[in-house]
Amino acid sequence: MPIAVIYNAGRALDETSDAIDHVNVLKGKWNEESKFDQEKDKTQFRDYDAACDRVKNFYKEQHEKQTVEFNIKARVEFNSKKRARMGVWEAMEMLNTLVDESDPDTNLSQIEHLLQTAEAIRRDGKPEWMQVTGLVHDLGKLLSMFGSQGQWDVVGDTFVVGCKFSEKIIYPHTFEGNPDSQDVVYSTKYGIYEPHCGLDNVMLSWGHDEYLYHVLKDQSTLPEEALAMIRYHSFYPWHREGAYTHLMNEKDQKSLEAVQAFNPYDLYSKSDGSCDPAKLRPYYEGLIAKFFPTVLDW
Repeated sequence: MPIAVIYNAGRALDETSDAIDHVNVLKGKWNEESKFDQEKDKTQFRDYDAACDRVKNFYKEQHEKQTVEFNIKARVEFNSKKRARMGVWEAMEMLNTLVDESDPDTNLSQIEHLLQTAEAIRRDGKPEWMQVTGLVHDLGKLLSMFGSQGQWDVVGDTFVVGCKFSEKIIYPHTFEGNPDSQDVVYSTKYGIYEPHCGLDNVMLSWGHDEYLYHVLKDQSTLPEEALAMIRYHSFYPWHREGAYTHLMNEKDQKSLEAVQAFNPYDLYSKSDGSCDPAKLRPYYEGLIAKFFPTVLDW
């Protein structure tokens, strides 16, 4: 056999092998159980009974003000204007001054939390798209700098509006001050929705998850699993407590698997050591370039 033929065959094999490796990096085994958190005491996280007054007061305000009327207005406003044009890393730096008033587990800056999440995913050998999802998942908190009414319409656990508030939402008694809890339609099990209509067809309380999902769904090459991780990562009554199954459809089952695979990295990485943004920036800017344009509309 001529040497050229052998060379070309070997080169083709190498290219095929490289392509397979590339697919494995992109798709990967994202839904395998997390490993980084196996030695952690998970009872220390999301302990809202022991939360400080700052957290409790936050949720009281959020639960009283997240109404159907407000959520409709928030979505109209989102579609009516662009707030900024910038790249992903610039957005991370802009967000770095925020401390989340709803979070009982950390007082770290947002860029540290984003890097902690991404690094935990990376250490567990998850695919690149999941690493970069960890890096950007909270960038919707930029809403706090784009004219939000407070933190109550930016951060905190999310829930469905337009039907009865679930008892599986933290501090459920604080919904007594929300006028929707007394509405003849909104206070019923299905409210304005149909059984198993799918989460794409319900309104979640407006905040950073929903905002970032709408920003990125048409400005990235992230897979559907990543977009679900972003959109539903704060939807704890659903992905942790099992609420709202009566509204779910078949697609939501797949989304649930993705969000539950992502959640340990978001939640339990908060006790990890601090990260050095300058040291990690070259690696993550390389990932950002693979999945996002240089500049995004926010």
